Amino acid sequence: PMGEAPTPELDAVLGGGGWDVGGTFEGPPPPTGPIRLGKNACYVVLAVLFNEEDGVLLVQEAKPECRGKWYLPAGRMEPGESIVAAMRREVKEETGLECEALTLLALEERGPAWIRFAFLARPTGGTLKTLEEADAESLQATWWPGDPCALPLRALDILPLLDLAARYRRSPPHPPTLPQELPCALVCLRLLLAFTNDAGDLWVLLGTAGTPHLPVVACGTSLAELRGGLRLPVLRLLRDCLSPDPHPGPLGLLGLQHRAGGAGGGDGVCFNVLLSIPPSSPGAAPPEPHSPAFRWWRVEEESLRGRILQRLRDAATVPVRS
Repeated sequence: PMGEAPTPELDAVLGGGGWDVGGTFEGPPPPTGPIRLGKNACYVVLAVLFNEEDGVLLVQEAKPECRGKWYLPAGRMEPGESIVAAMRREVKEETGLECEALTLLALEERGPAWIRFAFLARPTGGTLKTLEEADAESLQATWWPGDPCALPLRALDILPLLDLAARYRRSPPHPPTLPQELPCALVCLRLLLAFTNDAGDLWVLLGTAGTPHLPVVACGTSLAELRGGLRLPVLRLLRDCLSPDPHPGPLGLLGLQHRAGGAGGGDGVCFNVLLSIPPSSPGAAPPEPHSPAFRWWRVEEESLRGRILQRLRDAATVPVRS
C-alpha cells in the first residue's frame, strides 16, 4: 500500500535533494566515533572550467614534486569547509578566478581515506594568475585552447574528467547535482536499490525499522574499511540480506549531503546512490530478504516508476569511479 511507502524520501532523493540521515543504519553496527578530515578521511575537490572560446582552465604546479607540470585546479578540503566552498577556494588560490559550481561531474573514491569531488564550474570574476603572482599554490594559470596532452601534465587522470565535462556541456546525462547542506557524522550510503524485470515491474528495497525508508549503510573506520571503497559496505549488506549472492550493477550518484562541522563535529557525507540487481530470469520477482529488517516495495505509481526507470535505463546519475 502507498501509505507504507517512503514516497517523499524517494521524491527528494530522485530530485538530487537531501533527506535526514537519522541515527539508524542497516547492516553492521556503525563506527562509534565520527569521520574527521585530516584524521580518518581525506576529501579532495577539483574543478573543470571552460571559457567562451572552449579553452580549459589549467594551472601550473608549484609543488616541488611536480613543479612546472600542468593540472586542473584541485586540492584538499579543510575542516569546517563546505564541499563547494573548498572547490571555490582552490580555484581562487590557484588561478585567481572566482567561480560558481554547476554540477558534480564525477565522484572518485578509494573509500573514506580518499574521496575526490570533481565539479563542472563556470568563471564569475577575478583575473587570471600570472607568473609574476606565482606562490606556493601555483606558478600561473591559463585558458588552454588545444589538446591538454600537448602540455607536460602532472597526471593523466584529468583526461577522463575533461571528457565527462565536454559530454555534459553537449548533452547533460544527469540533472545538475550539488551537495545539500545536511549534517552527517559518518560516511554513509543511502541505497535506492531497484529490481526490475523484462515485464517492466519495479521494486525498491526498504528498511523496515521505524517508518519504512531507503536503507542507509555506514562505512567503517578500520584501516581496511577506510581504504576499501564505497561498494564494500553495500556488498556486505546485500550479501547478508539477500540470496543468492546478488551482483548489483555500478553505483550511480543521485545526490549527496554534507554540512561542515555537522553532527558531533563530524565531517561525514551521505551519498544517495542508485543501483540495481539484475533479474535471474525474464519475469523474475526480486530475491526474498533473509531478515524482517528489509522488504521489497513494488512501485505502482506511474510517474515515480518512470523517474526511477529513466535514471536506471539512461545511467542518468553522476558516475562513481572506484
